[in-house]
Amino acid sequence: MASMKAMLTLVVVIMVWSVFEMSHAAARVYKVGDNSGWTTIGNVDYKQWAATKNFKVGDIIRFEYNAQFHNVMQVTHAMYRACNVSAPLATYTTGNDSVTVTKFGHHYFLCGVPGHCQSGQKVDINVLHLSGPAPTLGPSSQPSSPSSSVPVAQVPGPTQNNANGRAFGMFELVMTLVLAAIVV
Repeated sequence: MASMKAMLTLVVVIMVWSVFEMSHAAARVYKVGDNSGWTTIGNVDYKQWAATKNFKVGDIIRFEYNAQFHNVMQVTHAMYRACNVSAPLATYTTGNDSVTVTKFGHHYFLCGVPGHCQSGQKVDINVLHLSGPAPTLGPSSQPSSPSSSVPVAQVPGPTQNNANGRAFGMFELVMTLVLAAIVV
């Protein structure tokens, strides 16, 4: 009987670890601006670029740029709106910077070189609580609060394409099989 409990404990530990691994395996790397990268050349519309993405916690946001001409600053919402670079939350200057998303909500980035933010070199990475289609941005969806903790938009529940939903479904399947094997 003790060996059965030990085996069941081992199976549960392996399943929990597998679910954890599956949920992190779904993380994606997003290159800001896609092929254009982080630049003022070519009139890249970073607002449109971000609107077509479905960012999740664990994703990596990669900024690729010429470090002689650009940088990346993470800022508050108020600083983002005003293109204020006086007190950034973080500054990146390598030309190949990766930022891992660790929490839900808005994450604001801009180029701190004078005039670049004003010409559109800024991006709002919005990480929603629930996965689903990328939000469409319109005049009414602009954040109205100048604080950095803007309320997160409400979206419908998980869809069949939701990786976390698949992970939990797989967990339920494995648990059912394990319990069936124990009963038999």
